[in-house]
Parts: sequence; structure tokens; C-alpha cells
Amino acid sequence: MARYHPKHIVHHFWTKESGLSSMLVLLCLNDFLIVPLFGNFHLIRAVINICWMLIFFAGIFSLAKNRNQAVIVSILPFCYIIVRWFLFFYENIHFIFLDFVFGVFTMLMLIAMVLMRVFERGPVTVHRIVGSVVVYLLLGNLFALIFQFMYVIVPGCYNISFGSSDLNTIHSNLLYFSFTTLTTTGYGDIVPVNLFVRSLVAFEQIIGVLYPVVLIGRLVSLKMDRK
Repeated sequence: MARYHPKHIVHHFWTKESGLSSMLVLLCLNDFLIVPLFGNFHLIRAVINICWMLIFFAGIFSLAKNRNQAVIVSILPFCYIIVRWFLFFYENIHFIFLDFVFGVFTMLMLIAMVLMRVFERGPVTVHRIVGSVVVYLLLGNLFALIFQFMYVIVPGCYNISFGSSDLNTIHSNLLYFSFTTLTTTGYGDIVPVNLFVRSLVAFEQIIGVLYPVVLIGRLVSLKMDRK
């Protein structure tokens, strides 16, 4: 009987193209089920964060040219984990700032690693197109992280028309806001009133419009050209 080891399951996301589809499923569960409905349950959030960090570190060691490079690249996300734990027990403005900086760079690294898998040599498959969708969702999470940081350091930068009880956490609120911005939907229940936040919103809207046209459209055309 074959034995299944956790590290083999984690490496599946980077060593197999089907791992991109698996990552999309996990990302959808996280963004559209766990965060909106269970955002107040710290244990669930901690487990999800641990799973994502395991996938992230597996990607670093799978895509790095050698072990030394992997160790060097892992320093930043490792610092992010340390800061997150300190912030969990001791909320301080300095830890909040460090958490934001490390979080943004870690998210950008994850986006870059997925793009490396999407554009690596070989035929354009459905899994690679799915991988480009993963990047699209990760962009929504990246801007949600930025919007949440602005909410903390600039009080009153959003005009929120619904009560705090309507959604579990500010993170779920701003994740919802990020996706409505990325898709240029804009229901108007969360309105940025700070000039800098408005610029960030406009920037995300531009990315949301151009990304599917430039990247996903290109992948689909390459796939059609190979038929």
C-alpha cells in the first residue's frame, strides 16, 4: 500500500501542473467561504495561514536553483511569520507596519512564483490558464491587505454604510471591497474618502481591467494556436 506524506502533498502544488487547479480551489474556499463566514475564529485562520505558508515554502524550495538560494529567499517570509505571531499576542504599531511590509513582499513573491509556473516552457494547458486565474485572485488579496493597513493607520479613510455585525472582520469587509474594486463592480457600500486610498482603488481597477485582457487572453490565444 502506498504511503502519502504531507510534504509530498504540499509539493504537489508546484511539481504538478494540476497543483495550480488545486491552489485555485483552496484560494476560493479561503476567500469566499472561510474568511467571510469564519473570520472571527482565530484557530481556523491560523490553520489556513499555516497551510498557505507550507505551500509557499514548498514553492521556494521547488523553484529555487539551489538550496542556498532557497534559504536566502525564505528569510523574508520567515520574518513575516515571526512578526505575525508577535502581533497576535502584542498589537503594536511597529509590528503592524512590519506585518504589512513583510506581508506585501510575501504576497508578491507568491504571485511571482505562480507566474513562473504559468509561463514555464511547455504547452499551454488548462491548468496554466487556471494558474493565471489564481494570480488574479491573489491580486485581490494583495490589495485587501493594503486596504486593511490603510484602515488601521488612517482612521476614517472609508465610508462604510453597513454595520460591523454584517460581516465578521474588517479583513473580510475589505477583501469583499477589494474584489468588487478589482472587477470594477463597485456597489457603493464601502466608499474610499481618503485621496491616497482613492488612488489605490483606481490603480486596482486598472489592473482588474487590463489583466484578463493582456494575460489570460494571451494564454488562451497561445493554446488555440497550438491546436
